[in-house]
Amino acid sequence: MRTSNPALNPRAFQGAGVAAGDAMTLQGTVNKTGVLLLCVIATAAWTWNQFMHSRSPETVMPSLLIGGIGGFIFAMITIFKKTWAPVTAPVYALLEGLVLGSISAMLELRYPGIAIQAVSITFGTLIVLLLAYRSGLIPVTEKFKLGVVAATGGIALFYLLTMVLGFFGVHFTSVYGSGPIGIGFSVFVVIIAALNLVLDFDMIETGVRVGAPKYMEWYAAFGLMVTLIWLYFEILRLLSKIRDRN
Repeated sequence: MRTSNPALNPRAFQGAGVAAGDAMTLQGTVNKTGVLLLCVIATAAWTWNQFMHSRSPETVMPSLLIGGIGGFIFAMITIFKKTWAPVTAPVYALLEGLVLGSISAMLELRYPGIAIQAVSITFGTLIVLLLAYRSGLIPVTEKFKLGVVAATGGIALFYLLTMVLGFFGVHFTSVYGSGPIGIGFSVFVVIIAALNLVLDFDMIETGVRVGAPKYMEWYAAFGLMVTLIWLYFEILRLLSKIRDRN
């Protein structure tokens, strides 16, 4: 089984083994995902209100930096220490909420209504793909997995390359701009991010089927949140490009 989400890769459930006591369940994973969503919403709402009262990026910059760096650190800890997921996953969600709320608020000031549009599209995509997966409309074959993994890896490599080249004054303005190429690229990235959800569903189902330990519910919920947050930010980027053209 393959997934491009590093949190839900083939070794995730293999390393966990079979539960000696309570085993991972689908309902338990759904409940844990709900808890992480509430954590994200709580801190996102806090930074949102901070920015909206001050209308100054400097107000939320500390939260943005703490959330970004801290979120990355706790994501790595969760990936390498799965047994800590019941603690590290909620901390990761709280930290990512700081980033999500800060960026969303700043874009909302520039593009009124963009945040609720991005949230609606993100959860709409989640529901549609979940229904499609459960009904079998999207068969998760090895070719499908390989294609999504390769595309996601290519996107990650491109983002890293542009970041490094940016330090040397090389910028991909057509890709990150609001022209046809930029919008087309963002549409492609959003599609790939959305398809990662299907791979995450498949991996979660695998964990339930093999009887993974109970703490893997937190870990699986964390992996799903990683993809959802990525999808949300890519949708925000796409919507902002479209708004720039209007």
